[in-house]
Amino acid sequence: MGLLTPLAVRIGAISWMPRLLPQVVWTDRRLQSATRGRVSILDVAGLPNLTLTVPGRKSGVPRSTPLLCVPHDGGWLVAGSYFGDPKMPMWVRNLRATDPAAGAVTAALGGRTLPVAWRELEGEDRARAWAVMLRTWPNYATYEERTDRTIPVFLLTPLDVRGGR
Repeated sequence: MGLLTPLAVRIGAISWMPRLLPQVVWTDRRLQSATRGRVSILDVAGLPNLTLTVPGRKSGVPRSTPLLCVPHDGGWLVAGSYFGDPKMPMWVRNLRATDPAAGAVTAALGGRTLPVAWRELEGEDRARAWAVMLRTWPNYATYEERTDRTIPVFLLTPLDVRGGR
């Protein structure tokens, strides 16, 4: 966590913030382009993050999405919250369409890009992971209140490229 994290938490809880998501994404893409991927808005906010790259479920074209992540059990937890929007984020649909252990999904963080396996958490596993995620980003609770859908939680685990996990 960084000096700007408390401010980021306050801004993230503002009710009209989801309407600014296109502008936030545009700004973040420009920042990442200017820094050759070394800095994102989440970095500026002092929040742990990664860029998840998943093949499009229809096109097969790799699609990259910067996400807040929470280090957990040797991997990272990510949530398909989309600020509590009623629509499911596209990256979630694309991820669900991939083989969880095939290595087609990558996570870029700390200057490294790693193939990852993924698992969608459900039931008690999801509840425990959600509690962990709330400690890093309390606004997940606000996002949960804004939507009728269950916000999906995924555990990403680095693959050993020599032979699986």
